[in-house]
Formats: sequence, structure tokens, C-alpha cells
Amino acid sequence: MSQTTGSLTRRQFGLSLCSVPFSFPLAAQEFESMPWNAPATVARVYLASKQIHWPKPTLDVAAEVGEIETRLAEVGRKHAENVRFVGGETLFSEQEVRPWLAKMGDIDGVLMVPISQPTPPLRPLLDALEVPGLFFSRPYATHAWSTVAGLRKSGKKLEVVASSSYGDLDPYMRMFRTARHLRKSKVLVGAATPKGRDTVAAAYGKHFGTSFKFITGPEFRQAFDAASERQARQEAEAFTRGALRVLEATPKEIHDGARFYVALKNMLKQEQANAVTIDCFGTLAANTLPGYPCIAWSKLNDAGLYGVCEGDLNSTMTQMLVTSFSGMPGFVSDPAFDASRNEVIHAHCVSATKMKGIHGPASPYIIRNHLETNEGAVVQVLMPAGETITVARFTSPTNLLISTAEVIDAVRDSDRGCRSQIRTRVSDAEKWLQNFSAGLHRVIFYGDHVRNIERMGRLMGFQVVQEI
Repeated sequence: MSQTTGSLTRRQFGLSLCSVPFSFPLAAQEFESMPWNAPATVARVYLASKQIHWPKPTLDVAAEVGEIETRLAEVGRKHAENVRFVGGETLFSEQEVRPWLAKMGDIDGVLMVPISQPTPPLRPLLDALEVPGLFFSRPYATHAWSTVAGLRKSGKKLEVVASSSYGDLDPYMRMFRTARHLRKSKVLVGAATPKGRDTVAAAYGKHFGTSFKFITGPEFRQAFDAASERQARQEAEAFTRGALRVLEATPKEIHDGARFYVALKNMLKQEQANAVTIDCFGTLAANTLPGYPCIAWSKLNDAGLYGVCEGDLNSTMTQMLVTSFSGMPGFVSDPAFDASRNEVIHAHCVSATKMKGIHGPASPYIIRNHLETNEGAVVQVLMPAGETITVARFTSPTNLLISTAEVIDAVRDSDRGCRSQIRTRVSDAEKWLQNFSAGLHRVIFYGDHVRNIERMGRLMGFQVVQEI
């Protein structure tokens, strides 16, 4: 790939492509019918006993269940885009648990509503359950809420809500959809050899249900060659017209990046996948690929799909978790510390433009070359300042690091590091520096999502660890 020190205006680049027609961005409906896009199927079940001690021996279980069913129907209508309730039976004994689960079939989660104390079906249900469980304990219903923390420590995917308000169930409806999203997602991993990534992929697949497929360099080249030249030209012209300006990148480098985007989108549809990550600094180095993938990553992330740098499966899963819940694209970054100012710079040559939400406005961007290689076409996004961000990364399927920061400003004119950069102020840069672990990358998301990620951790069975 060639280098250039020149600068093209939008008009000059448009003329170089013969002023091809405008190309619309990736439409959500192209992937609308994919399995990860459907609402979660959540089985509701009531847990009671034939010998009731609490809240009172004369409790009318059927009447109690009928009242709750009415309220949960309202919850289901309110969150129809996130959940589809099935079930509704009342279990009284251990022997009823497995037949009930078999009857429910392929579900994404279980909403357990205890009616009485004792609650004999609870432990057998949890022992048989392979999907997340939410234990909704209304006041005076049961004492079993007191066992949840211990059950979770034993490895159960279980969250408890103890409340008289059905509104407290609201965030969990989206979390159930996120659990399904991970379970039905498929990640394409570009690497010449798995080199240990197959072990990591298998661990995430076992815990969350996510599928992975490894893709070789020749397969990417074949997809690139098969990609529509006309569509690539349209994408390149539209992408350039949307930029503030073009600096080092040449028309060919932009065109190749856009054509690689078309190729990768075609691969995702063919494989029914929604994520792709390539070992672009390793076994499939960017300058051996038919085009730099950076434009593709930006456009896929803007659309609520996932394009992730450097074959990083931990960051891919982090992005999949938080984006699917919050609607905020992830920015995989290389942090750079300035402890003297209590600041951390987050930098990379790939960024979505819609960092404040895939349904929101795009930030301004400049088309550059890749700073570390002086070739290819990448995006320098001028991200919003004055915002809280969440910084996160899975280190394994059962452990996620997290912190928050405040964005001070976007770094616009640095000739060091990477093209897209933001300066952030943290609570204790020195503490984070001295305890930093688990690899360089961190993934940032606009907004404070810590509490909801902690809830998802309990629901889906991973520990959330505050880094600072």
C-alpha cells in the first residue's frame, strides 16, 4: 500500500471516483431477521409449597399467582421488543422441575417468583438451569432471597430483585435480551492460525453460548475479489463526502478500505454472524490484507454490529455485552497515562462515529492513514467532550474489569500514538497505573453503565472488578 503526504479535498476525491452516486449507510433491516436480533424468550415460573409457613398458612396460592400474572403481563407489553414471556406454571416440588424445563424448550432466561416459604423447587431448579435466572422476591413472599448470594458464589447465574415495585424489573428485560444476543451471536476471527485464541473462544462459547469461526487470509481475499466494485465506489465516495477532510490516505487506499467493508458485510450475512475481528498486527497483518479493515470497523460499529481490532476476543465480547445493552458502540483503546495530571489518554486508529449511540448523530471525522504504519485509510473521530465514559474489558468469561472517567477533550493534532484520541480525567491515575493488568486494551463506552454491568454480571455469571 502506498504512502502520501498530500491532502485531498472532498471535491477532488469525488472527481477521482468519477462522482459516483451517494451510497446510504448500512441499513439495520439487512440484519433484522438474524437470530441475535430477536427478543429473549423468558420463562416465568412460580415457586410455592403444599405446606406454607410464610407469609401465612392460609395463603391462597392461585389468587396470588393470578394477581402477579396480571402485573407481569403489563411488564411484557411494556418490553415487547426485549422479552417474550412463556410458561406461568406453579411448581410445588422438586419432581416437577425437570419436566417443566423440558416443556419450556429453548429459552434465554427464567423469571422466578416465589410465593411462599418454604420454597422447595428453588434449589433443584437452579441446579438444572443453564440460562440466567432472575429471582423476584416481593415483600413477605419468602425467606429464600437470603440464600441467593451464596448460590451465586457457587456458580449460579442468578440475580435477585427484592421489591414491591414491578418497575424494578425494567432494566432486566433488556439484560435478558442481551443474554440472548450473546448466546445467538457469531464472531468471525481472522487469524492464520488460532494460536491459543481457540481456547479463549471455547471458554466464551461455553459460558455465554457465543459461536466463533476462524477465517484465513485467502478467504478474506476471496470475499474482497467477489465484492461489488460499484458498491465499493459508492461507499468510498459517500464516506469521503461525509468527512471534514482527507489528509494522508490516497483514493485507492480509501477505495480498498470501502471494498473490504462491503466484503466483510457480505461475509457476515453469509455466515449469519454479527462480529468480526482480525489479527491485523499479527498473523494477518493489515498490509497483507486486500485493504485496511479500519473503515469497515467504524461503519459496522456505527450500525450496532461489531468490528474489533487485533483479533482481541476479550474486547470483542466486552463490546458485544455493553453495546447490545446500552446501544453505545465501543472504542477499543490503547491507554496512555499522565499521572502528573491524573489523566489517561485513550487512543486507537479505529473508532465509530456514533459514540453517543447508534441511533444518534455522528461526530465529525477526518480520513487519515494508519499512524503506526503510514499507510491505509483510517478514521480520526473527534469524539464529544464533557461526558462520562465507562472503561471495561473482559479478562475471561467470568471476570470483567471496569472503571469510569470524564472526557476532557478530543486530541486533534497529535502526531504520536493513534489517530482517534480522547483525554480523560480519572479518580486515581497512579493507582490504576500501579495495578494495571490483563493486557493493554480497554474498551470505552459513553455513559456510566457500571451499575447495570454489575447487574448483568450477577445475572450472567461473571464478576465485575473495579480497577480504580
